[in-house]
This record gives sequence, C-alpha cells and structure tokens, in this order.
Amino acid sequence: MTADGVRIAYQPRGGGPAGPTPLLLLSGQSNSHRWWDRVRDDFEATRRTVTLDYRGTGDSDKPDEAYSTEGFAEDVIAVLDHLGVERADVYGTSMGGRVAQWVAARHPGRVRALVLGCTSPGGPHAFERGNDIRMALAGPDPAVARQTLLDLMYTPRWQAAHEGPFNTLGDPAMPPYARRRHLVASNRHDAWDVLPGITAPTLVLHGDDDRFNPTANAALIAGRIPGARLRLIPGARHAYFEEFRALAGPLVLDFLDSPDFLDPSVSASALS
Repeated sequence: MTADGVRIAYQPRGGGPAGPTPLLLLSGQSNSHRWWDRVRDDFEATRRTVTLDYRGTGDSDKPDEAYSTEGFAEDVIAVLDHLGVERADVYGTSMGGRVAQWVAARHPGRVRALVLGCTSPGGPHAFERGNDIRMALAGPDPAVARQTLLDLMYTPRWQAAHEGPFNTLGDPAMPPYARRRHLVASNRHDAWDVLPGITAPTLVLHGDDDRFNPTANAALIAGRIPGARLRLIPGARHAYFEEFRALAGPLVLDFLDSPDFLDPSVSASALS
C-alpha cells in the first residue's frame, strides 16, 4: 500500500543465493511484470529478482487519476520498503528506464547499480520517434497498429520464428483510461536536469536499430550520467532484451558483477 492508498502488486522470485543484491526489473509503458516473462529466468540462477505492476496495470489498483514517471518511482520505493530491501540493482527498460532514472536520482542510497535499456531522458533534449510512427500507432485499424508495434519491437526474422503472446505489446487487461494515463506519464517524462546527479554505476543499453525510442537517446543519457558505460546491440530493435537475450542478459550480469563496484556485504533482507 502506497502513501496515497494505492495497492501495488509485486512478484519476488528466483533461486539465487540470498546474499547478492536483489535485482529490480522495471517494465515498459502500459505493461505489467509479464514484460519480463521470456527473460527473467536468465537472471535467477544467481539473483533474486523483484518485479511489480505499475498502478494501472496487472494486479495493482487502477485509479483514474494523473500518473507520472516520478510517481511510479515512489511506488517502486514503497515496494522496496515493504520488502525490507535497503539497496537493489535496478534494471529498467523503455518507460521502466525512465522510472529507474527517478529512482536513482531521488533515492541514491537505494540503488547499488543501474541499467537503463532502450530509454530516453525525455523533455526537449530527447530524440523523438518520427511522425510516421506516431500516426501508424494511432491509426484507426488495430491490426495495422499492432503490426507496426511488432515491427518496432522485433526484426522480421524473429517474428517469423516465434509465436505469441508478445508480452511487450501491452497489458491486455488495462482499462482504456489507464492506457491513456500511462502514455501521458511517459510523454511528460523529463529527467534531464537530474541525470548528472545520479551516483550509481550505470550501464546504458540500446538496440542500434531502435526507431520506437531512437538509438541516439542512448548516447545522450550516457553522456549525461557521470561515468556511465554505453553498449549498443547491433541489429536490435526496441525489445533487444528479449530477441537478443543471449547477448543482453550476460552484458547486464557481467556489469552488475563487475569488481569495480561489487559490494558483497549488501544483501536483501526480506525476499522470501
């Protein structure tokens, strides 16, 4: 239960040892924790993971009120508080990366390491997707909009080899008003001024063929956060973490286990 009385669903999981810092996974806009279903196992041999459903998604409450990425970040902190987790490694993709920026900037003591995937700083400095993409996604034909989104997420080769459901296309149970609220929250995100204050070691990941959230945003973020590392994944689109999981997952784990900042004394206190 958050300070404003909203119930947030969360899902701690994993067979990793209790000692290492837990890994918090933050999903994209209008998506529940199911966003991570295809790749979550990749982290759980060595890590305990925590996901959550943003307000408006999954099993969380869905108040018809203004949402924001800053507000979602405070919901994240409420979940960590409830679990008794003092510090976590935070991996956010797409809008989850926007939320993660606020978590790291506003609560630096709660984030040991930060991974920002296929995301944007928002605001006037960010690179926006083209109007052709916006029009196709907002068009009157749902089938065209869905295929447009699939093509932005995955390469044709991957689509041909995989059947649905595609959990990155949105939470099908969301009410329409909540979808609109999520869209506005993501569009209004602007963390440009606070990025230089992020102190957690940061890895920025992005597909180099991402038109949904243009790849140029990765360099913007990496250049704005002191000491951030940048890795582009060749040929990957927006859902790089799923289609290119064999590369992306190890990149994340190698970064989180880096001896440059590994602190074995930090652990989760309540994830069972």
